[in-house]
Amino acid sequence: MSTYAILGCGSVGHAVAEELVERGKDVLIVDRDESRVEALRDQDLNAQAADIRDEEVAELVADRDVVLVMASDVEANEAAVRNIRGRDDEQFLVVRASDPVSSDELTGLGADVVINPSSVIADAALHALESGELEYKARQLAEVIEGTTDRLAIVTHDNPDPDSIAAAAALQSIADHLGVAADILYFGEIGHQENRAFVNLLDIELTPYDDVDIDDYDTVALVDPAKAGEMQVEGSIDVFIDHYEADDEVDAEFVDVRPNVSATSTILTKYIQEFDLSVSQEVATALLYGIRAETLDFRRETTPADLTAAAYLYPFADHDVLEQVESPNMSPETLDVLAEAITNRDVQGSHLVSDAGFIRDRDALAQAAQQLLNLEGITTTAVFGIVDDTIYLAARSKDIRMNIGKVLQDAFHDIGEAGGHSTQGSAEIPLGIFTGIETSEENRETLLGLTEEAVKRKLFDAMGVDQEATSATQNGGS
Repeated sequence: MSTYAILGCGSVGHAVAEELVERGKDVLIVDRDESRVEALRDQDLNAQAADIRDEEVAELVADRDVVLVMASDVEANEAAVRNIRGRDDEQFLVVRASDPVSSDELTGLGADVVINPSSVIADAALHALESGELEYKARQLAEVIEGTTDRLAIVTHDNPDPDSIAAAAALQSIADHLGVAADILYFGEIGHQENRAFVNLLDIELTPYDDVDIDDYDTVALVDPAKAGEMQVEGSIDVFIDHYEADDEVDAEFVDVRPNVSATSTILTKYIQEFDLSVSQEVATALLYGIRAETLDFRRETTPADLTAAAYLYPFADHDVLEQVESPNMSPETLDVLAEAITNRDVQGSHLVSDAGFIRDRDALAQAAQQLLNLEGITTTAVFGIVDDTIYLAARSKDIRMNIGKVLQDAFHDIGEAGGHSTQGSAEIPLGIFTGIETSEENRETLLGLTEEAVKRKLFDAMGVDQEATSATQNGGS
């Protein structure tokens, strides 16, 4: 058991002493005020009268493992630290400062930890403010959800990723906790094999937005929508939750946007905790995976809030399912598409574009784009292929300066359909419209050659790459 000494026992030192004694620690208190020492002894505390500036005090506490120098007189604290360090002892020193200047001086004298009471109070006030704000926001959210008389529609962004799906599943659980039925709706498709495994293994029910009549829902919530760009939801929005700032002002009854966290799953985890909800294993697993996916397994822009949310979820999650989601089986078709994409890759700087040729499974493009993102020096990938008379394209990006969904919209909005968000996107372009030549069996190979160069040129232009000025071009395995 560590032994402690507290030098200077004003209100701060007294509070620390009481807490340590409560924990069963061996504590010696030194203070120059004899009446205060007598009062401490009356409380059965081990206290001695001495001026902490004196060199004898350093010898008095020499056998203590930890010394806390807590006097309000910073000059006295500096003298105490100087005397203790002058003995070349390796005691752990925690010292009270009064401002940033004295903090630096005490650190220079050898203090291991310096505490500035004003900073501590400010941190405590901010923590209390954060807790109070969350409690207030939770009440607001509950009021909006409980105001639902029919059903709640929870809408993800288009081509939803794990963070958006997990946040929607968590909000659905909160609605169920409040006695409100909710459906999760999405635009686009769940194309990536890993995302499909995520949804299937956790048995998350999602419904295409176009398969329902949104007028059947009297409350509509958007989760994680801002990075999708243009909103496609018809009518008014009641709830808006995201970790990205929206491009336009959000008109909703309840809005919670927190750009200081890295995942919308983090925000919904905080609400799960605030509602004191018994989180199901499926939802906990989804939220944990959503945070990990959005932060690239805590390697990208991870905040303390993301880490504490993940730590809370960890014991409740199904880690066998997480392993299955993160390592989905690769079909022979996907392997063929990946091999073709590797062979035909064209690299301009940190951007890679590749043609997979004629393919049978367009979903394999997304997995190939994700795999190619692991190449050294690559931050953005786009892989395209032809199915029947349509060019399909999947793109991925880890470049925080780029919204790959908007890049695809800029490149192809006038000749096809394109969309996505900051880290992933997709596009569909009619082959005949793109080339201006009617498709037939006889000219398919010719069209493929024309398509390859045109798609690459449009993509690199939209990415802002000056192809003529870029010398680091790699073609076909070079």
